[in-house]
Order: sequence, then structure tokens, then C-alpha cells
Amino acid sequence: MTDAKKKELQRIACKVRLGIIEGVYHAKSGHPGGSLSIADLLTYLYFAKMRIEPQNPKWEDRDRLVLSKGHCAPGLYSVLAQRGYFPEKELQSLRHIGAMLQGHPDMKHIPGVDMSSGSLGQGISAACGMALSGKLSHKDYRVYAILGDGEIEEGQVWEAAMFAGNKGLDNLVAIVDSNGLQIDGTVAEVNSPEPIPDKFAAFGFAVLTLDGHSFDEIERAFDEAEKISGKPVAIVMKTVKGKGVSFMENQVSWHGAAPNKEQYEQAVAELNAALAEIEGGR
Repeated sequence: MTDAKKKELQRIACKVRLGIIEGVYHAKSGHPGGSLSIADLLTYLYFAKMRIEPQNPKWEDRDRLVLSKGHCAPGLYSVLAQRGYFPEKELQSLRHIGAMLQGHPDMKHIPGVDMSSGSLGQGISAACGMALSGKLSHKDYRVYAILGDGEIEEGQVWEAAMFAGNKGLDNLVAIVDSNGLQIDGTVAEVNSPEPIPDKFAAFGFAVLTLDGHSFDEIERAFDEAEKISGKPVAIVMKTVKGKGVSFMENQVSWHGAAPNKEQYEQAVAELNAALAEIEGGR
């Protein structure tokens, strides 16, 4: 990846993180931690990888994304706003009564949302259905499903993995956001799914691992995923929950909490400083 491309993605990711903080602050609720940990991934997918048309969100041949860990909707909403699916000002109405952007993704009312999600474990099943449909329809679109490492404690995930492996869904990429934390504590303490790569491999996936905050590693992994045929791909990303906001990083308390005014101002100041540093380094 060129330095110019990397800096542009870093700049956009900073703005995505600002949108996440903006949304949960005005909602006075939401899930910032896991949204921040996938901000770099979402930025790469929507600005460098996925075949999409923001002005034609139902385009039949588009690539699809299923946010299986649907509670991290603030991250998805923020990147969709950055990509032009709807105005950024909509983020300030997150979770408000009657607003378009509710607590979990809703494919019926939000442009760019390919699948309603939120019940953990179910999104990857829907993604498998989309991928199989693409195969049966002789379409060449790809389907990306983002899961949490806590989410994959759900049994349905592994039923879907069994299905994907048996059907050879090489147009499916399952991405695990491995940030090590879930609502009740560390993933290791609650019910560890490790070794995650070995489990997906046992279900017939090609498995890639990477640093989920390195755009170079992200690009290499997704480019490699496109070359794999005959089997689905699992990308296991090591990430930092709350990435980009110092007092949220690696803190389980920020799984599902909104910042107060002082915390909001500190978060925005930190992210604006990071943005200024990126833009100043051009």
C-alpha cells in the first residue's frame, strides 16, 4: 500500500471514530468500544475494497456486508455516512425515537445496510445464505461478515461455519474482531473460544491472521482472500477495544456506555489531534 493511500485511509478512519463518539454521546447510550475496534476494518472495506455504489445501495451486483455483531452499529453508521449513503448529521439522532438510525442495523430503513442484525450469532448464517445465493445465481459479488470474539461463543456461529465449509463458499469472508473483551469481562474469563484460527480451519476455512489496525496487513489479507478458491475465508484480527480514545482502550466498561460531556470533549479532542497529525504529515 502506498503511503498516500495509507494516510488517506487513516484520515477517514479518524473521522469514522469521531462519528462513533458523536453518535453515542448524543444517544446517551450505545456501544463505542467494539465500534472503535473495527473502525479501521470498516474504513478499508468501504473505501478500498468493496464493490459498492452509495447512490444505488440496492445494486444487485454489489458486495455485501453483514455486521453480525450488530450492537456495533455506531461504527457501521459512521462509515456509511462518510461514504455518502446519508448525511453525517444523521449520526446525532442515533437511537432517538423516530430516527432512521436505531440501536441495531435495519435493512428496511437505512441505506447501505445489507442485513438487519443484532441477535448475536445469527448474522453469519444470513451471510452464508447471501453467499450461496450468489453461487446459485452465478454472481461474482463477495459477502463479508464481521463477528466479535465474544459473539463466536454462540453455537449458531459454528453451524454456519460447518455449512460454509461444506458448501465451499469461497465468496464468503468471515472476519473476527478479536479485541479480547465482551460485556461481562474478558473473553478468556467468560468462555474462551480460543484457538479461534484452528476452529475455523477445522470447519474447512482458509484462515488468515493480522493486526486489525495496520492497513498494510489488512490489505495483504483481503487481497490474499480473493485468491483463495474452493473454501470460505476467516480473517482473525487482533484489535484494541476502544481504539483511538485513550481512556476507552482495553476497558470493558466501554463495551456499552456513552461518554458524558467531559469525556466526549476529551475523546473529540484526542481524535481531532490525531486527525491534524495525519493531515499535517501529507
